Amino acid sequence: MKENEISFYIRKSIFSVYNELGPGLLEKVYEKVLLHELQSHGLKVRNQIPTSIKFKDIIIDSSFIADIIVENKVIIEIKSIQ
Repeated sequence: MKENEISFYIRKSIFSVYNELGPGLLEKVYEKVLLHELQSHGLKVRNQIPTSIKFKDIIIDSSFIADIIVENKVIIEIKSIQ
């Protein structure tokens, strides 16, 4: 699956979750529901994945934790405000 098709399902899933739950919930709630919604579209998803960052000749282990990684191609960072 290419990035544009993955992006379509991600956007569709995000709008579905938002329309159902509305604003104001904690990021963890949106993350768990979004994971379920993405999986329902047959996408391979992983969450809370420690990711190493390479800078020049050094690797910084677990310097970033990705909220959701979809199909090993797209990172989703969940943000929520009151």
